[in-house]
Amino acid sequence: MILATTVNDVKEQVKVWRALGLSVGLVPTMGYLHEGHQSLIKRAVEENDRVVVSVFVNPIQFAPNEDLESYPRDLDADCRLCQETGAAMVFHPEPSEMYAEDFTTFVDMTGVTKELCGKSRPTHFRGVCTVVNKLFNIVTPDRAYFGQKDAQQLAVIRRMVRDLNMNLEIVGCPIIREADGLAKSSRNTYLSDEERKAALVLSKAIFAGEKLIKDGEQDGEKVLAAMREIIEAEPLARIDYVEMVKWDSIEIYHRADVPVLVAIAVYIGKTRLIDNFIAE
Repeated sequence: MILATTVNDVKEQVKVWRALGLSVGLVPTMGYLHEGHQSLIKRAVEENDRVVVSVFVNPIQFAPNEDLESYPRDLDADCRLCQETGAAMVFHPEPSEMYAEDFTTFVDMTGVTKELCGKSRPTHFRGVCTVVNKLFNIVTPDRAYFGQKDAQQLAVIRRMVRDLNMNLEIVGCPIIREADGLAKSSRNTYLSDEERKAALVLSKAIFAGEKLIKDGEQDGEKVLAAMREIIEAEPLARIDYVEMVKWDSIEIYHRADVPVLVAIAVYIGKTRLIDNFIAE
């Protein structure tokens, strides 16, 4: 497996693969990889001749008060997981490789980024769209793989690809959970033992809301109220949002009579965690 640290290294290697007629998949990550990321890599390996995994903690998607400096990192472990799973390359650039000192070009979006995480993190998706656009230009993949845990991000990337006529397929992959239901996340490592137990209110609320809709409840207000009640019963939990939106436009919509995304963001102590389900 190749460890590339420069844009030119990636472009030159992809050029070789393309000359051989090989297809290329991309899995963009911020590293500290877990089984959720591994599921994306496995899917990419099944569907492409070569797979590039980017490991880059993207500074421009973090607000000044967020966890850029403390975000967990372990490149050696990431490379081992990528190699074991069948990736052909890990792309691990320094921020200076991705952003020149006089960098001034960004990819912005309206509408799809207005609600959910976009409301509490107003600069987040500008950073996401910019770095993902750059990764698409560098790797020129046939397909790129994103997890449903970041469902709004998946919707945002799909819209960007459609709106800008990008020549690749975006593949969404299911949420991977711990045995007790907690969605896999690199930020789970921030949790103390007590907080880890408390964090189960996220998946409990998600499963309860999902069951209500499966059992025929279409009133979004009732579904969301039941979910909030579960979360609010946990003293360590503080709700950022519990919301229902249309899937994939991310417009607020409180009837489960069309495909909807039900998404939550909850602080457990100081750690912000997200979870969701899609009802179609």
